[in-house]
Amino acid sequence: MTQEQCGAWQRNAEEAGKLAVVVGAGRSGLAAARLLRKRGARVRLLESNAKALDAVAQENLRRDGIEVLTGEHREAFFGGASLVVPSPALPVARLREMMGAWAHDPQCRILSEMELAWRCLDGETVLAVTGTSGKTTTVSLMAAMLRQAGRRVFLGGNIGTPLSEYLLAGRKADVLVLEVSSFQLQGCTTFRPHVGVILNISPNHLDYHKDMDEYTEAKFRLFQCQTEDDIAILHEDLRPLAASFGLRARQIFLPDVCAPRFPGSRLLGRHNRFNEEAAWQACRAVGVSEADAAAAVAAFQPLPHRLEQVGMHHGVLYVNDSKCTTVSALRVALEAFAQPVRLLCGGKYKGGDLEALLPLLQRHVKEVALFGGSREYFENAWKGSVPLHWHEYLKDAVQALAATAERGDVVLLAPATSSFDQYASYARRGEDFRRIVGDLA
Repeated sequence: MTQEQCGAWQRNAEEAGKLAVVVGAGRSGLAAARLLRKRGARVRLLESNAKALDAVAQENLRRDGIEVLTGEHREAFFGGASLVVPSPALPVARLREMMGAWAHDPQCRILSEMELAWRCLDGETVLAVTGTSGKTTTVSLMAAMLRQAGRRVFLGGNIGTPLSEYLLAGRKADVLVLEVSSFQLQGCTTFRPHVGVILNISPNHLDYHKDMDEYTEAKFRLFQCQTEDDIAILHEDLRPLAASFGLRARQIFLPDVCAPRFPGSRLLGRHNRFNEEAAWQACRAVGVSEADAAAAVAAFQPLPHRLEQVGMHHGVLYVNDSKCTTVSALRVALEAFAQPVRLLCGGKYKGGDLEALLPLLQRHVKEVALFGGSREYFENAWKGSVPLHWHEYLKDAVQALAATAERGDVVLLAPATSSFDQYASYARRGEDFRRIVGDLA
């Protein structure tokens, strides 16, 4: 099915006034609901958290013609729907349980917000990036390179601005640069980027996906609709997987250690040399010169909470890598430094082989301060191999490391966990770390 045919199906379904159900009133859900309404659908918005939408927000949605139902999702709410758009945080298997018998209705399709918006595009060039880590830095680099080359760029998707909002705004871009998560890709059936990039795949979100096979299959959906006219860029380690999925696009494989093409970069770590190369190869495919790419990289500021240098006190560098939410991301963070590291870990553990990191810890890490949740996982894996102590709160752990750190050391927040034991997001955790470091002065 071509993009034009998919778009025609979408328009016909909506113009007939059929029912579309959107599950979740987060940013992407609200954007999807408004886009569907704008295109003529009858829209029902479901939100389980009654406090997520205040009375004014609900009234505004109803004034726009969107039905709003809060509280427990019921099977009857899905009755007669031709389209269901779930929140990215809702696993498709769980959604099907909620829908009951309606999940088997052949007239009803389940689409992610990304897929819905893709079907409504008007031929724009799309570059899309997925992977376990490095996505946001890479898409941000790509957008910077394209803008340096004079292109009008929309940067969005999983990075924060839903693709539906681009369509609602009515502004035309030359190139759409999209960060795409496995959650979004699971609900994609016709999504076809002109250039697709998978940076890496390692265990993650296994509390959401059934297993590693399902997670990997979701990532490779990025390429499922590409043709010989498109480009797929992948880490060299993914070559066997690419062969097993039968990619049709022209494939470019990048080695783990890329020669530093852009010496003016301010990004730390060899993984960022890889991210820069992936961004350059993607932009090169749409006509960006290496000179423009180099100028963009030289001007690029490290993103918040990603190996972000937040302070220097008494010769000790403090680095915020709160976005490090997996064990594989911790390995990358530690490999970014030649200096001795005093490490901060802890939070809601998502899985991964902590013991496999022991040789790296013993080479690079002087001391580990744990904080918050998952103490038992880290102690069981590392106790007796590296100096280790636990604190209830991040502030206490930072202060303990500040008391022992010596000139030339790095105090690194790289938790290897999600933040949800004590913080609403990894960003809140990183902001707290910045504040704590600021107070050390």
